[in-house]
Amino acid sequence: MIRIQQLKLRPGHSREELTVKAAKLLKIKPSEIEHLEIRKQSIDARRKPDIFVIYVVDIKTPKETWIIKYSRDKNVTLAKEVSYQFPYSAGLKQPIGEEKRPVIIGTGPAGLFCGYFLAKYGFRPILLERGRDVDSRTKDVQRFWETGRLNTESNVQFGEGGAGTFSDGKLNTLVKDKDGRNREVLKIFVENGAPEEILYEGKPHIGTDILVNVVRNIRQKICDYGGEVRFETRVTGFQIKEGKLTGVCCGKERIGCEQAVLACGHSARDTFEMLYDLQIPMEAKSFAVGLRVEHPQTMINLAQYGMEQPEHLPPSPYKVTAQTSYGRSVYSFCMCPGGYVVNASSEEGRLAVNGMSYSDRGSRNANSAVIVQVTPEDFGSEHPLAGIDFQRRLEEGAWKAGNGKVPVECLDDFKSGQLSHTLEETGHCTKGQAVYADLRPVLPEELNLAFLEGMEQFDRVIPGFNSDSTVLSGVESRTSSPVRILRDETCQSSVRGLFPCGEGAGYAGGITSAAMDGIRVAEAIAACIRKDRGETE
Repeated sequence: MIRIQQLKLRPGHSREELTVKAAKLLKIKPSEIEHLEIRKQSIDARRKPDIFVIYVVDIKTPKETWIIKYSRDKNVTLAKEVSYQFPYSAGLKQPIGEEKRPVIIGTGPAGLFCGYFLAKYGFRPILLERGRDVDSRTKDVQRFWETGRLNTESNVQFGEGGAGTFSDGKLNTLVKDKDGRNREVLKIFVENGAPEEILYEGKPHIGTDILVNVVRNIRQKICDYGGEVRFETRVTGFQIKEGKLTGVCCGKERIGCEQAVLACGHSARDTFEMLYDLQIPMEAKSFAVGLRVEHPQTMINLAQYGMEQPEHLPPSPYKVTAQTSYGRSVYSFCMCPGGYVVNASSEEGRLAVNGMSYSDRGSRNANSAVIVQVTPEDFGSEHPLAGIDFQRRLEEGAWKAGNGKVPVECLDDFKSGQLSHTLEETGHCTKGQAVYADLRPVLPEELNLAFLEGMEQFDRVIPGFNSDSTVLSGVESRTSSPVRILRDETCQSSVRGLFPCGEGAGYAGGITSAAMDGIRVAEAIAACIRKDRGETE
């Protein structure tokens, strides 16, 4: 295969035009291209509104040897692809016994992908999910947004698919992929109903409406391969003997096992407390908190593309960062073009927000969290769970500010401390009950000042970002886990057989990186089981 990089075309081109352009660059006829695969697609808007779509493509042609020998174009090379291979793809020589089946706690991306690979290769995992299946969960979430009645076990944070199910569904990651796990994650998503474009888009995105179907299909594959998924099953304890795991407790039920994966997500606060009581080594970690900001999508398009309604281009994303005079980083997080702000609460008397979009990104507003870095020094305690207490204080403040509804405020009122607008005037796009309220007391004032300084800097990059009409919602407190559950090079805790995994354990920062960590832990568990059984590849 031949790889062509930096192949440029105008937005709105056809597949045929892409083939013709590739053939012209290779100095062959279009008919001599047997197969063309798009490997990467990105948008070049550096000279807006003069915009190009940039491609990396792989070409199969009988003239490959001739092209490589005579081409002097540095963008034409032999394709080098790293294909992922599960290290223990031969599976087990003997079926695994009931008391030896690995247990996976949580069915977010880390748990699902760990379970998928273990099931596919014969390890018959049992997946335990405290929340409900994705269809029941969707109804619970919709009911909460409409009525304000929270189900603390089935919500935006808890349930099949994890917190990412009700988010923007972004799949880009900064994690290096020398083993091909990233692309394998994307391929499995596509095999289970995601659009093929995520395999090559520079910023791949699924959307909540499609993601719920993908999650359901992956679960069915796990069951078809011999795994088991149990919903509304909350882990309440572990059985440990001489430093080794011997079982998992779910209320009065005991599940015997020698390997258990902690893939419980960043909001499983009661689970973290239980692990602390069991003296599982953990530490507080830095994360970030702030407010979600909304702007008209047309304003973002104009700043990024040079036009408000770009033809043949998706709603524009953005990414902004600032270093403030307060010594704190401020940056955008989970940016949702054409999205919604959602009530993402999971505890009574506490309120947290997140961003979400559907596959068409068709909302009139763009939204993003603008968040401020916080460290364990801000938490007021050296306790490993001090970050959770810090989050809870902010969420209690947000709940009080809106009396249980999402507090929404225009930026000019946030600055002045005076409420001069109504909710209807804001043009907000919120999933969940909302109210116009004062957000200033929700965050510590030092964080408010850093937030405002960041907004001023961002306005220099995106004109209008710091305008008085900018809509704020709060509080954004669940950006990443406040805890890291320590593990060694075998992915195990000091309790042998206990495998901290994914975002909640502090080893990932999004859907794709969590799924990749789930695969990595599946490899570690497979190696552990095969070693105990004396099996080799």
